[in-house]
Amino acid sequence: MVAMGATGSITDVPGLRVGQRQKNDGGWLSGVTVVLPPPGTVGSVDVRGGGPGTHETDALDPTTLVPTVDAVVLTGGSAYGLVSAHGAQRWCEEQGRGFEVQGGVVPIVPAAAIFDIGRGGDFSARPDAEMGYEAAAAAGAEKEGHDVERGNVGAGTGAVIGRGKFKGGVGTASVTLENGVVVGALAVVNALGLPFTAPGEPGTDPGPQLNTTLVVVATNAALDPAECKRTASAAHAGLARALNPSHTLADGDTVFCLATGAGTLDRSTEAARQVSLITLQSAAADVVRLAILDGIASAEAVTTAAGTFEAYRF
Repeated sequence: MVAMGATGSITDVPGLRVGQRQKNDGGWLSGVTVVLPPPGTVGSVDVRGGGPGTHETDALDPTTLVPTVDAVVLTGGSAYGLVSAHGAQRWCEEQGRGFEVQGGVVPIVPAAAIFDIGRGGDFSARPDAEMGYEAAAAAGAEKEGHDVERGNVGAGTGAVIGRGKFKGGVGTASVTLENGVVVGALAVVNALGLPFTAPGEPGTDPGPQLNTTLVVVATNAALDPAECKRTASAAHAGLARALNPSHTLADGDTVFCLATGAGTLDRSTEAARQVSLITLQSAAADVVRLAILDGIASAEAVTTAAGTFEAYRF
């Protein structure tokens, strides 16, 4: 049995905070979303799209030195927007958050970007380090368990779906399992596909587009880096259930997984460990699907210099 979380957002995972900054005038239609976990959070990532734009994801491989993540940055601006991670990293350093080295700390701040360049009319209007800093500071200023703004905000400001016809956006969801483990997700939906339709139905005709769905899955369970990696992999199933097509050559679909370690799983026997992980990972896929649908449902119709985008209703 599962139950929806208190806010129905990723911040139902204790200690998680989200900050967002965006611009939607003067040629802009882009922004940044920062997911800020509590110190000591373990993380990993699984990139499935054929056109990813990412930063520092290699550091999240389970075989690398540092198992923890200090912030995750989701940004517009394609590869240019990845510089926003530098601003979030600077904010983390000021807070003393990071991997301790002689003389200071090095914050581990992976990032991933969607392609929204030019959707507000100005190709050069894209997130920079200052916007990343402001989004991280906004996350740090939030209270425990705050609700998350959805729709055309943060990295979802310029997001579209269905080959650019409909608006996408930021969505989030959460569930609480019987054992008290909370699983939440936040998605930035900028997809080539639409909410699931059969092949050949409207919205699935071939066409040149640059697309990406970015997801952060979080849980209060204690997971090691390899288990985080497997959870991120399992969560991609939710993306495929929600959007058709998905994981294409033109998508940069990326799922991060964060585990705060405040809760425990039943590891009393090997069989119990496997059941616990399978249950959690199944929930992760379900909550990702819900977060993606929430992002689409929350999107608003937007008119820009580049054209008019409709809100998708399903």
